[in-house]
Amino acid sequence: MAILPVIKYGHPTLRKMAQPVRPEEIDSRFIEDMIETMLALDGAGLAANQVDSLQKILVAVEPKKDMIHVLINPVIAGYSERSETDSEGCLSLPGLQATVERHSKIVVNALTPDGEKVEIQARGLFARILQHEIDHLNGILYIDRADLDTLVWLRDVSEKEVMTEPATLEEVQKAYNKQYHKAVPLSVFSPPKNT
Repeated sequence: MAILPVIKYGHPTLRKMAQPVRPEEIDSRFIEDMIETMLALDGAGLAANQVDSLQKILVAVEPKKDMIHVLINPVIAGYSERSETDSEGCLSLPGLQATVERHSKIVVNALTPDGEKVEIQARGLFARILQHEIDHLNGILYIDRADLDTLVWLRDVSEKEVMTEPATLEEVQKAYNKQYHKAVPLSVFSPPKNT
């Protein structure tokens, strides 16, 4: 197993739609590497787009059951009218956080790596994680849904203390362009037109 490089905001793959895949086409080592990467980076979920693959695959931790789900071609089949607002971060947007409103309950249909159909009823944090990762597979980032007035940089003050500093999307784009990319056009930061 290996820890895969996680691409960062501004990389064009993050804005592309992942393509459906048949379970038998998937290299099992790739799924193992996705899980290892998510756990090593202390993530709650990881979509294939984030490791520069356009396969419609995600891995996600179900917190209350301490269980890892591998979902192939996941789609949200239903959701509650009730929503919840909470802070989100992302492995592809390190050092940032913002408040996002999400459905409090969802139903997801997908395939397992063995090709079995599954229906997952998720609520609370697990529902948030799945919505976040399914958005990735559709080229959508949490900042596209966030209240941008809540966007903040997270600055480590000490091992146990983190300070927040207000951020603007323009500042983030410039900082990521400088740190992770070689001056890519700012248009690659934009969400897909069909969202």
